Amino acid sequence: MNAHKNDLGGLSVPQLLARRREAAARLGDVEQVLAGSLAEQSRRCGRPGCRCAEGEPHGPYAYFTPRPAGRGRARYVPAALSGAVRRCLRRGTEVEAVLAEISAVNAELLARRELR
Repeated sequence: MNAHKNDLGGLSVPQLLARRREAAARLGDVEQVLAGSLAEQSRRCGRPGCRCAEGEPHGPYAYFTPRPAGRGRARYVPAALSGAVRRCLRRGTEVEAVLAEISAVNAELLARRELR
């Protein structure tokens, strides 16, 4: 959000309102959004004589952790869905950046007593 604050002071109120409208238009479809992280982990199955018992674990397997992260909240992601999860995470990051920009514009408008 700080990156947006630096260049907002020189804009007029109509320019700030236009920038906010343009940012809101960039939000688009927000149905495919995930907030969290995706991590890959290798696992040991625990069967005696398995290759993982000798140091070659199974995997890697993908696990999604939603934000805010809670204890034990990582969820297994099947390989067929990992691409979709990555796309939704990228989209979530994009949406967060646009919302930060809108928030910065609104903070500037509030400072000028022009928030509408």
